[in-house]
Amino acid sequence: MTIQTRQYDIVFVEWRLLPQLLTIGSYPSSGLIASPVTLSPMKVSSVRTVMPDYSPCGHAQSEQHNMNKVWLLVLMMFYNSLPIKTISNVSARPSTINIGAILSFNSTIGRVAKVAIEAAVDDINSNPKVLSGTKLNISMLDTKSSPGFLGIVDSLLLMEKETVAIIGPQFSVMAHVISHIANEMQVPILSFAATDPTLTSLEFPYFVRTTQSDLNQMAAVADIVDHFQWRDVIAIFIDDDHGRNGIAALGDKLAEKHSKISYKAALRPDQLTTDEINNALFKVALMESRVIVLHVTLHFGLQVLHLAQSHEMMGSGYVWIATDWLSTILDSDPSLSTSATMNDMQGVITLRMYTPESKNKRNFTSRWNRNLSHNIGSDHDHNHGPSFGLNMFGLYAYDTVYVLASALDAFFNSGGTLSFSNDSNLNMLRGDTLHLDNMKVFVNGSMLLQKILEVNITGLTGNIMFDSNGNLMNPSYEIINVIGSGIRRIGFWSESYGLHTGVESPNHSNLRKGLYGVIWPGQTTHTPRGWVFASNGRRLKVGVPLKISYHELVSRIKGSDMFAGYCIDVFTAAVELLPYSVPCKYIPVGDGKTNPTYTDILHKMTEGDFDAVVGDITITTNRTKIVDFTQPYSESGLVVVAPIMKLKASPWAFLRPFAPMMWLVTGVFFFVVGSVVWIVERRFNDDFRGPAKKQFVTILWFSFSTMFSTHREKTVSTLGRLLLIIWLFVVMILNSSYTSSLTSILTVEQLSSSVKGLESLATSNDRIGYLRGSFSENYLTQELNIHRSRLVPLNSPSEYEKALKDGPTNGGVAAIVDERAYMEIFLEMRCEFGIIGQEFTKMGWGFAFPRDSPLAIDMSTAILKLSENGGLQRIHDKWLTRSSCRSEEEKQGMDRLDLQSFWGLFLITGIACFVSLFCYVFQMAYSYRKHYSKNNNNNVQFSSRSARLRSFLSFVKEKEEEDKCSENRIKKEKSSSRRVAHEDGPLDLDDSNVGVHVENDA
Repeated sequence: MTIQTRQYDIVFVEWRLLPQLLTIGSYPSSGLIASPVTLSPMKVSSVRTVMPDYSPCGHAQSEQHNMNKVWLLVLMMFYNSLPIKTISNVSARPSTINIGAILSFNSTIGRVAKVAIEAAVDDINSNPKVLSGTKLNISMLDTKSSPGFLGIVDSLLLMEKETVAIIGPQFSVMAHVISHIANEMQVPILSFAATDPTLTSLEFPYFVRTTQSDLNQMAAVADIVDHFQWRDVIAIFIDDDHGRNGIAALGDKLAEKHSKISYKAALRPDQLTTDEINNALFKVALMESRVIVLHVTLHFGLQVLHLAQSHEMMGSGYVWIATDWLSTILDSDPSLSTSATMNDMQGVITLRMYTPESKNKRNFTSRWNRNLSHNIGSDHDHNHGPSFGLNMFGLYAYDTVYVLASALDAFFNSGGTLSFSNDSNLNMLRGDTLHLDNMKVFVNGSMLLQKILEVNITGLTGNIMFDSNGNLMNPSYEIINVIGSGIRRIGFWSESYGLHTGVESPNHSNLRKGLYGVIWPGQTTHTPRGWVFASNGRRLKVGVPLKISYHELVSRIKGSDMFAGYCIDVFTAAVELLPYSVPCKYIPVGDGKTNPTYTDILHKMTEGDFDAVVGDITITTNRTKIVDFTQPYSESGLVVVAPIMKLKASPWAFLRPFAPMMWLVTGVFFFVVGSVVWIVERRFNDDFRGPAKKQFVTILWFSFSTMFSTHREKTVSTLGRLLLIIWLFVVMILNSSYTSSLTSILTVEQLSSSVKGLESLATSNDRIGYLRGSFSENYLTQELNIHRSRLVPLNSPSEYEKALKDGPTNGGVAAIVDERAYMEIFLEMRCEFGIIGQEFTKMGWGFAFPRDSPLAIDMSTAILKLSENGGLQRIHDKWLTRSSCRSEEEKQGMDRLDLQSFWGLFLITGIACFVSLFCYVFQMAYSYRKHYSKNNNNNVQFSSRSARLRSFLSFVKEKEEEDKCSENRIKKEKSSSRRVAHEDGPLDLDDSNVGVHVENDA
């Protein structure tokens, strides 16, 4: 746009700068006097002065002037409707840049930071390569000991001086307030010491943290607590933004590790007295936890440790974890190592921000020790002169100046300008004695902020990069143990690897998880338990159910508040094994008329009604979600109990080991094997030769006698021997299987029930009983999908018995589903019922405690000791071993085998004997008759029946060979007699001769 007039300057500007240009002077009617202005070359096209024009074309130019004047008036009216900000001090790359720093010069961190910042500014100004010749002009303001008001005043003063950035503040409380001012003035704040995690929130976009956040430090503390398996900690902290928000972050990190802060001891941030610290420590000593996290300022930290030492709270059993305030003191004051103060911190664990070793760091440390440390306290406190050491915050303060310088260089290289304006919203404060209307807004502050967040340099503290929230990336800490007159590094913590013992750097590839050994308070290397029972006189509130059944487990002693039973004795014995005293107070739960449900009792404990619950509590998944259980002290599982009937013994039980088809196949193979052996042996073996009848008998005898290895026939052929070896192996397997099966059948009591198991019970429509208040109901309905209408709640063993006897048809139940321990007690005197099948769940009983209770761990250890020394078994025998429905003699009688199971075998043997004897007698009679008939042909007669009987017995006694010889002799004599008769005539034999012959034979 061109503005042409006969009396005024002609200026070529961009449209967006026209309103700014109009604020420089006034309009022609009042006589414009152009004031000098410095404009950015990026925004101004040209500026030149035009003298009055009296040429002939002046009339046309006048008309053009009138038209431009109209447009100019329109633009002025539009701009006047907007808030007016005055732009001043615009420069491309100025010779100097104003930056500010807000510190507490008389504090441990402030002393070191002041010298480090001044050294960084000097290094940058002396090196033209950093800012291309531009110098940093730093204004350092002292907040004294005030963390609030003076810091606010200092920040306001810096805003009046057109400051582009502020280094600091040192305190988190001050940073919260100044960050609001920075948001309004658009001035970035770079803090090297404000570690409050909430500062890097969306509420404070212009706050950039150039040190580690307490969020990372509390994550490291939580990992230490988890590493040593502690569950409760006590937090002592200063009750300001820094302390509260740091402990809140610790609580969140501990919750991720299933731990918690059990007690918080808050201390006043200013004017804290010794009595207040003593009162806080006294309350801490009464707590159960012995793990104490000390998150305070440097000023009060050593005082707290000294008073804790005087109260004997730095001895064995205690754990003290100090945040990085302690390491800062130890680094800053080397004289502490030779002072008595070290006695107050023996065994303490502290953290220190990790900075990797580098050449620049070593050079700066050497420079610090030679020259820079002498500048500390020269104007304020000469006692801290040359001996004041360099701490981690000094390194981060030095790097903060370089981060700002690097961002400014990138800012100018990207065309940024140092433009400031007066905020019209502050016009109402014009004339105020504080001159707040002089505060300037940094127009391009957002651009500089973006360049700060994009910085990627390597400083004394290592690689410096920021995430989107304005926090340093890759945070790391050293874990330090205070020992003797010095410190010992026991490990590292990093965001990526957690706790480890890397030597070169926390990000070393070869890392070992965990920490090195720690020397704890009391000069012990044994890791403290981290918890003791409170010594404030409070007794442990133990909830005990008032059960109306199974009094062997839990029962109340009449006329007293005491309880007895198996569960009570186990709990008492375990408490006595604890390394500390735990006084208990038993609180009855229930009305004594119905069994209370353990689920309701456990929920009451979560509400704080009890500190523990003792009883026959089954450990289930749902219950472990709300409470912690000890090691199970008794195993148990669900079983099915139903009426049973003993099966009668069968005389044919010996046939039951093999099925009919097995018997048939076995018999066939006996014959087949015998036949094959006979075939392969008959040509070589005389034992397998002979008449057909004899060979058939040999086959049968040989095959069946192999069952008992009693065969007499020898096998001489190779094939026969190979076959016999295989068959003997088969016979051995058959014998073993038959023997074991028959033993099981004859010795195990055979029971019968209409309920075959859990599966048949679930698929039927019969009603099922369960103990009211137990978890059986939920298991049957949720796991087995049994409709709730089929379930019958019962309260006592007597109700169990009645329901089982009535049966499902008479309003009773078909079976009871309950835990084995209950059922064993129920079945002691009720032999008409029995357990059907096996346990279908594997669970146990345990004692319940609130979540993350350390007492649960110690009680579990005590229960294991009871199990190892036999104490659990002795308590079990005392309460749960009773006389059963059968005496020992009856049990032994039941185990003996009676005739009922074997008379079938004896019957078969008797019949076989009778048939064999009958056949033998019949055969002998037939042979004697034949023999007698031959004797009659020889005129042999008997004088009486007795003589005939004696003759028959004599015949039976004779061997078959003698009988055959006798027959052959008779035949020979008969043949000889016939020859004599033929030669000499008939021969007369009287009866006397015959009788003599018979008698002699007899």
